[in-house]
Amino acid sequence: MTDVTLDVRPILARGEEPFDEIMSAVSALREGERLLLIASFEPKPLFRVMERKGFTNQCRQVGPDEYHVLFARA
Repeated sequence: MTDVTLDVRPILARGEEPFDEIMSAVSALREGERLLLIASFEPKPLFRVMERKGFTNQCRQVGPDEYHVLFARA
């Protein structure tokens, strides 16, 4: 498995919504690739969206304002 990393913290810091960038990254995933999303909070609403797209998630907090979420095709 290969992980494609997307750090959305700079987007969030600018007060912008990273949803389009996340969906673009998901659409670009190839067979055997997973998305490693780095965010400043646990993106719970995104979990439901990704589940509907056929992805599982593993989320862990690695710092006070840093969460790593690994999305993989189910």
